[in-house]
Amino acid sequence: MRGGGLLVAGTTSDAGKSVVTAGICRWLVRKGLKVAPFKGQNMSLNSFVTREGAEIGRAQAMQAQAARVEPTALMNPVLLKPGSDRSSQVVLMGRPVGELSARGYHGGRQKELFEPVLACLEELRSTYDAVICEGAGSPAEINLRRTDIVNMGIARAARLPVVVVGDIDRGGVFAQFFGTTALLAPEDQELVAGYLVNKFRGDVTLLEPGLDMLLGLTGRRTLGVLPYAHGLGIDEEDGLRVSLRGAVRESVVAPPVGEDVLRVAVCAVPLMSNFTDVDALAAEPGVVVRFVDRAEELVDADLVVVPGTRGTVRALAWLRERGLADALARRAAEGRPVLGVCGGFQVLGEHIEDEVESRAGSVDGLGLLPVRVRFAREKTLARPVGSALGEPVEGYEIHHGVAEVLGGEPFLDGCRVGAVWGTHWHGSLESDGFRRAFLREVAAAAGRRFVPAPDTSFGALREEQLDRLGDLIEEHADTDALLRLIEEGPPRGLPFVPPGAP
Repeated sequence: MRGGGLLVAGTTSDAGKSVVTAGICRWLVRKGLKVAPFKGQNMSLNSFVTREGAEIGRAQAMQAQAARVEPTALMNPVLLKPGSDRSSQVVLMGRPVGELSARGYHGGRQKELFEPVLACLEELRSTYDAVICEGAGSPAEINLRRTDIVNMGIARAARLPVVVVGDIDRGGVFAQFFGTTALLAPEDQELVAGYLVNKFRGDVTLLEPGLDMLLGLTGRRTLGVLPYAHGLGIDEEDGLRVSLRGAVRESVVAPPVGEDVLRVAVCAVPLMSNFTDVDALAAEPGVVVRFVDRAEELVDADLVVVPGTRGTVRALAWLRERGLADALARRAAEGRPVLGVCGGFQVLGEHIEDEVESRAGSVDGLGLLPVRVRFAREKTLARPVGSALGEPVEGYEIHHGVAEVLGGEPFLDGCRVGAVWGTHWHGSLESDGFRRAFLREVAAAAGRRFVPAPDTSFGALREEQLDRLGDLIEEHADTDALLRLIEEGPPRGLPFVPPGAP
C-alpha cells in the first residue's frame, strides 16, 4: 500500500481528534506500515521545533512520535498562533509570515494557502503507506466552509474518507453525529464513512440501540466505541481552549515512604504557550503540578513556574494586576524557588524593549534576574543541546525576545540568581538526569526531604501512553473497516442525509 489516507474529523473542538489520530498512527506502525500524521492548518499556542528548524504544532510532533517518524513542516504546513481574541501569527512551512486578523485570514489569505497545504499532503502520500489527517474544530462550521483547508475542503480535494469523532462524555453525541452529517453538502457527505464514539464510560451494550438508530438515520456505521482512558498526559493542542483554572497534573505514583511531596505552582498567564513543559515534572513520583492565578496560591508552593507566553508584556501586566508579581518578588527575597521559561524568563528580567509583539516599547520587568530583553522581528527557532547542573540537556527555542544576560550564574542560555532560574529552552525538563538534578536543588532550597526517583524516564512514559492509544484503537475500533477506508478510499453509495430527516 502506498498513499492511503484518512481524515479524522470531530463534532467539536476537543472531541478527541488529536489522540485518535495518534492512536491510529501507533496501531498502523505496529502493523508494519510507514505512517505520517498531517494537519493542514492548526491553531495552537503549543508548538515544537523540528530538526530542520521549522515550527509546527506540538500535537503533530506527538503524532509523529506515535508513528515513529521524525516530525517535519510537511505534517503541519499552516500554524496559527493567537496573539489576541481577534488576530494570530501565521506560520507557513515552519516560518512566521505575518500577523492577520481572523477576518483577514478567512477573507482571502486562507485561499492562498490551500495549494501549499494540498501539495504537502500529496508529498507525504507519495512517501508513506498511509497519511492520517486530523481536522480542526468541526467540519460543519458552515460559515467557514467556503475557505476551508483543513476539514472537508482538503478531504474533497484529496478524496479522503472521513471518520467523525464525538465525545460522549460531554453528552449529546448522537445529535452531534447526525447534525454534523446533515449540515454538510451532498459532495461532502459522500466522504463521511462512519463515526467513532470517544470517552465512553459504562456498559457498551446500553449504547448499542442508539448506534443502530444512528445507522438507520444516516446509513453510516459507528466504527468503534473508545472507553474513557484515565492518565493520558498527551500534549494539548490549543492553549486558548483549555480551561486551566484549578487544573492539576499529578503523578499517579506515590512518593517513597517518608519522603515529602513537592508542590509546583504554574502561573496561568494570558496566551500561555508550551505549558506542556511541566508535564515532565508531573511525571515524577510525588510531584503535584497545579495551574494558579492568585497570589495566595503561591504560598505553599515549593516551586513556582512562570511559563512561556505569546504575550510577554501582557503577561507582565497580568502578574502585577493580580498581585503575583509581588508574591514572586517575596519568594526571590526569601530564597524560595522560581523558574521562568521563555516568556516567563523574559518577565523575570530587568527591562523589556518590545516594538514587535506588543509594540509597547520600553517596559520594566520584575527585576529578579539581571537580564535585558529586546524583541527582534525574526523569530529564533532552534534545537539547542548543552549541559546544566552537571547533566546533559536538550531543548527547543521559539521566541522573538533576545536576552542579554548581565550577571548571575550561567543556566542553559539564561542565568540563575539564588533560587531564581531563567531560560528560553522549552523541553529541558524532559532530560531525565537534568530534571532530577533540578528537583534536588528545588527540594533543598524549599527545605523538603523530597528525593527524585532514580529511574523515571519521561521518554519511556510517553511511549507507554502512545502504546495505550494504539491499544484503544486495536481493541475497541473496527480496525478491518478502518484499514479498508485507508486503502480503498470513501465507500460508494453512502446516502444523503437531509437536514431534519428524523
